[in-house]
Amino acid sequence: MRVLHVAAEVYPLVKTGGLADVVAALPPALAAQGADVRLLLPGLPAVLEAVQSPRVVLDIGAVFGAMRVRLLKGRMPGTQLPVYLVDAPYLYRRGGSPYQADDGSEWPDNLQRFALLGWVAAHLAAGEADPDWVPDLVHAHDWHAAMTCAYMAEHRPTTAASVFTIHNLAFQGLFAHDDWALLGLRSGFMSPAGLEFHGQLSFMKAGLKFADAVTTVSPGYAREIATAEFGCGLEGVIQGRRGDVWGILNGIDPQVWNPATDAAIASRYDVSQRAGKAACRQALQAEMGLAPDGAALLVTVVSRLTSQKGLDLVLAALPALVAEGVQFAVQGTGDPAFEAAFRMAQEAHPGRVVVHIGYDEARAHRLIAGADAIAVPSRFEPCGLTQMYGLRYGTLPIVRRVGGLADTVADGATGFVFDEATPTAFAAAVRRAVVLRADAARWWTVAAAGMAQDLSWAGPARDYLALYERAVAARQRAPRLVAG
Repeated sequence: MRVLHVAAEVYPLVKTGGLADVVAALPPALAAQGADVRLLLPGLPAVLEAVQSPRVVLDIGAVFGAMRVRLLKGRMPGTQLPVYLVDAPYLYRRGGSPYQADDGSEWPDNLQRFALLGWVAAHLAAGEADPDWVPDLVHAHDWHAAMTCAYMAEHRPTTAASVFTIHNLAFQGLFAHDDWALLGLRSGFMSPAGLEFHGQLSFMKAGLKFADAVTTVSPGYAREIATAEFGCGLEGVIQGRRGDVWGILNGIDPQVWNPATDAAIASRYDVSQRAGKAACRQALQAEMGLAPDGAALLVTVVSRLTSQKGLDLVLAALPALVAEGVQFAVQGTGDPAFEAAFRMAQEAHPGRVVVHIGYDEARAHRLIAGADAIAVPSRFEPCGLTQMYGLRYGTLPIVRRVGGLADTVADGATGFVFDEATPTAFAAAVRRAVVLRADAARWWTVAAAGMAQDLSWAGPARDYLALYERAVAARQRAPRLVAG
């Protein structure tokens, strides 16, 4: 099975969220099970600098507003997997994030930037870009790569199947309808049966409508997005493809996230070494400036600071919980209002609340290893990775019963789960953690149960390979859906 993964980011080269972790870990897991896997990425500066031995495969020329576009091929650092890069300096060589300028505004040419990525992927799928390697299946990740599926659908002779994964339905890649001509597709694709979405163009809808199979990153989220509460206006499209929508739970990289080998933490440990976990806790309190309180429940938050993540619940419940002896250590960046609110909480509760605005991967490891519990109180959560990192490190997750959080944390057995998106419900879950921690033996029994789970990518990789085989077989039996 020759598989091409198409994405806008990959850890550790470019990361804005969990998507980068998935794109870094799933392809090697597939390769370990016998698949011939390659990646396709935009030629962002950090990617071009890191990819090893890039060479020109094809000089594409002037497309999508760029005068010079080339397709390069090299090797990913670390995994050594083959990777294609779309080298378009005019579109990709700039600062900021892959999607936004430094001031937080969306790049005005994102339509062209990510349409180009999908267009190149479709030409690779058709055997035009690299005749020496043609994929059996193309796996496109999130809206940034979703146009792959539309371009493949337009080109009927393409025999490769396509799978589209929704990592977060809330981010859809919406653009002005009048810009449809920039995509180079027939007008039928701009109808409600295609990309049109309430008077705009939706890249997310391109993946939902034209992929041979659609996946989400947890079974729970696959069910939720077919409802009005979580469907973000696309629930009708998802319901229409119900038989083709699958939920496959993400894994985590057990080499990167392993307390027994983690060089970033103060003391390595495993399920039989409670003293190592305690040493990490003491070191974290010292590093972050928290009071050296052995009796306190130390809760960490490692997250984007947004309403989606339920951090307003944390802020509202925090004063009362701190008064009861709980400590909080927070790392993240996001909404300026949340950043300011957490800074104010730190000022109001010195030694009990500490906040680091920004993201530091090594510090994230220390926060998760050193805390007693990790809070993930999201309003919705497609999968969530930090709660799985917590399970791996014996740091009990406190999560809301949504999406992948509900799929990965068992209330009372591996963590604490609450239902209502209210400060009261969150605080009640934290207080249950306080009570359990008072019984050290019981606490470690719950922590050990989480640490013992297989959270690796081996199982999800098997599930994806099985889905790929179904998609390829179905593609051979039936023509691809075409708009208009």
